Amino acid sequence: MKDLKFEQKSSLTRLEAADQLAALAEALRHGGNAELELGPGTMSLRVPDELRTEIEVEVGDGEIEMEIELKWPTTRSGAAS
Repeated sequence: MKDLKFEQKSSLTRLEAADQLAALAEALRHGGNAELELGPGTMSLRVPDELRTEIEVEVGDGEIEMEIELKWPTTRSGAAS
């Protein structure tokens, strides 16, 4: 079971999608504790200096789907056990 899951589906204009991705890029650029505006609320995340990434593109059924996945551990590196 996941500790937390947030999922948001919406229709956006190209410019709105670009603004959302730019806000995410800015949060990643600054690292540390990043705040992302998601719909009516804000989510705070600790973003480490190193992440694992996966980009997937699927074409079929008259659609193109692109997924950008970022992963990092919930514990800090070098934390005491």
